[in-house]
Formats: sequence, structure tokens, C-alpha cells
Amino acid sequence: MWADSSFGFWNTVTLAGTDISADALSERLARVAAFMRSKCESGYLWVFEDLLSAQAKGSLVQRAAEAGLEVAFSGRGMAGDLLVPEPYHPELEFRRVESEEQLAAYGDINARAYGMAPEAGRVALAGSELWCGDVHAYLGYREGRPVTCAATVAGPASIFLALVATLPGEMRRGYGEAVTRKAIHEGGERSGHRRLVLHATQAGQPVYERIGCRANTAIHFLQLAVQG
Repeated sequence: MWADSSFGFWNTVTLAGTDISADALSERLARVAAFMRSKCESGYLWVFEDLLSAQAKGSLVQRAAEAGLEVAFSGRGMAGDLLVPEPYHPELEFRRVESEEQLAAYGDINARAYGMAPEAGRVALAGSELWCGDVHAYLGYREGRPVTCAATVAGPASIFLALVATLPGEMRRGYGEAVTRKAIHEGGERSGHRRLVLHATQAGQPVYERIGCRANTAIHFLQLAVQG
């Protein structure tokens, strides 16, 4: 699913299969690296550890380096059967994303939080009917200014949590957890699903554990290695 967007999370390759051998891993990593080099914009290869054989798992970093790839960051798959009550934070007002201005704010917060140019996030969501409709995307406002965001989208039997972020200067105030609870609450209420699934960064994992999720497979997000 490679949009060749300046917003790197829209450019994704994922290894598929089970018990992928070390030799097969090397071959696939080389193919992915060649594919990435053919694109204008950078992105990520998602590697779910549970899909690899023991030997492949133990040599992932080395084989990635041989293919010209490196680990950008790692995290965990997480899931839980939740019933999240209507959240409250004394400093925040929650608003659902319904306008171009709010889409731009949502993209801006994500881009800044993940070290991208703000414009990349704005372009990524501009004009999206999906994010103003089927996705339960919420912004948290402090004193009239959007500072945090989270979204859920319903699948056949679960809701998926996506693009949770807080402005760098507004972190460690409980904003991210509060807006995440809001998105989960609304997504669960509207869909009727209690099952939540997500991909957590290492920094975000403790937040989701407090909400009631449990970690499962490790996930590594690989990118083309920076040439020194």
C-alpha cells in the first residue's frame, strides 16, 4: 500500500506468510529495498516477528543491513476487549474531525509528533471523506488550540486505533491517553465492537496497557539505511 506520499506512514510494505526462513527473509528484504529505491518518497517495511522463523528472527537486523535497510523504530501489536466509559480531562475539549481545517490540524499534529514536515501531514489528510465520515477521528483542544488527536476505524469484528499523536510541547500531561479513550469510546459505541487492535510504539505501549490492552507480537519498522 504505497501512496508515494510525503507522509511516510502512507507508504508501507508488509511481509506476509508464516515461519519465514532466514534465506527467504534475505531475498524478500532485498526485493523490498529495491522497490523502495524506485519510489520518490520514503516509507516503511513492517516486519511482524511472529511471522519469522527463529533463525530469521535472530538475524533480522544483520540481514536488513545487508539489504541496505535499518530499523527506524520498533513497537508491539496490541489488543483488548474493552468497554471504555466517556472520558474526561479537565484541560481538554474533544471535537470530532468534520472540516478541512480540522483535517489539517490532525495531520499537522501527527507530522510534528513523528518528526515530519507539518505540510506532509496536512497533505496526507486533505479532502478525505473517509476521515470526516467513517473514521472516528478526534482532536483534543486546550484553550481553543488543537494539541492532541486519535482515531478509530471499524472493521468486521473490531475497531483499529490509528494515528495517535500529541504536539511535542504538550506531552506528559495525559492528553494522548484522554483523546485515545475518546476515540475508542465513540468508535465502540457506534460500531458495537468491544475488540480493539492497534500497533503501539514503545513510548505508547504503557498508555494502552493502562487502558486495558495487552501486547502480542513485536513489530519492526524498517527504512532505507541512511548513507553515511
